[in-house]
Amino acid sequence: MAKLLALALLAGVLAGSAINAAPDAKPTGDQPMRLGNFSISLAVKDLAVSKAFYEKLGFKSVGGDNTTWSIMKSGDTKVGLFQGMFDKNMLTFNPGWDSEKNTLPEFDDVRQIQARLKALGVPLTATADEASTGPAYITLTDPDGNPILIDQHVDKPKK
Repeated sequence: MAKLLALALLAGVLAGSAINAAPDAKPTGDQPMRLGNFSISLAVKDLAVSKAFYEKLGFKSVGGDNTTWSIMKSGDTKVGLFQGMFDKNMLTFNPGWDSEKNTLPEFDDVRQIQARLKALGVPLTATADEASTGPAYITLTDPDGNPILIDQHVDKPKK
């Protein structure tokens, strides 16, 4: 769990494209959830080798300690390379952020996303405290075993 929490904090530097929907969308699935910015977090065997590979594809390092993790960027695409931090590649969404980590004025809070997923019968592997209002995360696994982290680094939006 400590590794997951550390990953949650580190994965927040990743960003991608936002998914939009009305903030009060019903849990029936009528409207898509605004999961936030998307990125991929890769579990790599050798950070230096992986970093060199992605540099050949045109990515530049934009963050990380470059010892155990590095954030690579090409245009608006970001890939997190993490050595020894988790076992599987992970899909990451950051509610509340645009592609440059700017806080959005309106977004689906992670606790709102959690409630919708529960209402839809989606099992969660880690949940956020529903009474909290600050940064929080939830995790789930897709039907093929791919882990998904929904990691919010900003306070709940004000309504």
